[in-house]
Parts: sequence; C-alpha cells; structure tokens
Amino acid sequence: MRSLQGTVVAITGGARGIGAATARTLAAQGARVAIGDLDLDLARQTAQAIGSGTVALPLDVTDRESFRGFLDDTERLLGAVDVLINNAGIMPLGRLDEMGEPTVDRILEINLAAVLFGTREAMRRMRARGRGHIVNVASFAGKAGIAGGAAYCASKHGVVGLSEAVLGELRGSGVDISVVMPTIVRTELAAGLRETRLSSQVAPEDVAAAIVATLRRPRFEVYVPRYLGVTMKITRVLPHRVGLWIGRASHTDAVFTDALAAPERVAYEKRASAS
Repeated sequence: MRSLQGTVVAITGGARGIGAATARTLAAQGARVAIGDLDLDLARQTAQAIGSGTVALPLDVTDRESFRGFLDDTERLLGAVDVLINNAGIMPLGRLDEMGEPTVDRILEINLAAVLFGTREAMRRMRARGRGHIVNVASFAGKAGIAGGAAYCASKHGVVGLSEAVLGELRGSGVDISVVMPTIVRTELAAGLRETRLSSQVAPEDVAAAIVATLRRPRFEVYVPRYLGVTMKITRVLPHRVGLWIGRASHTDAVFTDALAAPERVAYEKRASAS
C-alpha cells in the first residue's frame, strides 16, 4: 500500500463533481492537490473549501498550451506531478443523426483528444523520473454502446483503448496507468437519467474512493461499483443477441434516450454546449 502523503496530484475538471470529490479525498490523505478548470471562480471556491494547500488553476483542456501551462504551474507551485487525473468531460446526449457537428466535435475534443494529450504530457514527464501514475476517467459506456449516446460512447471507448495501449508502452518504466469506469454518477452530467437494475447510480465520493484506492494499490481496470466489472465480462462472453436482450429487459438500453425529454436535462445540455 502506497502512502499518498506529500504526493502531488493534478486533476482536470476539478471544480465540481468527481474531480472535486477526488481532490477532497486526496487532500484528506495528505496529498498536495492542484485542480484545473475552465470555471476558475468555482475552482477557487472548491480549493478554498478543501483547504490543505489545494490550489486552483485555469485550464482549458482543449487548448494544448493551457494544458501544458496547468502542469507547469502545478510543478512550480507544488513540485513534480506524481499523479495526473484526466477527469474533465461532458455528456451531451441525442441521436447521432440529429446531433450538430459542433457538439460532436466538442465531445471528442474534451473527452478523448484532451485525455490523449494529457496522457502523453504526463508520460514524458513521469518516464524521465521513473515514477508516476496516470488515471483516466472513462465510463461503463467505454465498454458498451448505448442508444442516445453514440458520440459520448465513442469518446469513452477511445479512452479505454488509449489506456490499454499506453499500459503496454509504460511496462517496466515505473509509471502506472489506470482507467476508471463508473456507472452513472450523481453529478450534473447525469441530469434526467434514471436508475435501472444494471445501471444503478453512485455518488462522486464513491468514484473518488476508488481512485484513491488504485493510487494506493495500483490496478489497471477500476469499475465503480466493482460488480460492474463482473457484469461486463459476463455480457461479453454471451452471444451478442443475448446481451441486447439483457439490455432491453433491464431497460439499460434506453437509459440515455429516456432522459432526452427530461426537463432537468435542459440546463445541463445548455451548459455543456457552451463549455
């Protein structure tokens, strides 16, 4: 079990949701945390509430110079980055043929291209020191295709594939990588999504606890809750038509499409489109 005391952690999208919960949990473990976010005012409020020397920094993950600057500023203020948590993400929903090009591009820019860039930057810095840990936050949607979320699922599948490839590239380097795949998390992203028997929701703190656990004892695949990993493995060995039947029987296949008409979804979609 590794101690996190004094560990320098940089978290993207750290002002709210999973990022804020993870920063709070890590600070309680003695880590030195930097949270980067497009909403700098909220990031500052979050950092102040957490305390323990947590710092808030401006970050637009789609801007490479901004991302590099975030890591540089973290190292200038706190020391060499031991852990990068690629957490920033958006989840606009809708049928792919009805989704506008700017929305699709934004999903891929934030959810995938930014994670790829951040992973590469962290690899270069950490490999030179022979230590470090990269945590990429994906989703259970990175292992399944769900109607109403084609672009989102594509982005999260990409994060899983990216992480699997990098795992091989980092072998023997002293640098670890983990991919975190939670079910629906009770954050703004999940507005309007209902629970089903196979997609029960978890709190941001549950994901934060799983991230901290894998930093203390590294493992590659991190499902939240853990039984989700067993469910995924079982459905993958079954014939595809059986997996589809399970999705329909549990209503998991409609968890995204059913949310499209939910009034509470509107505010999130507006904010995501302007992010």
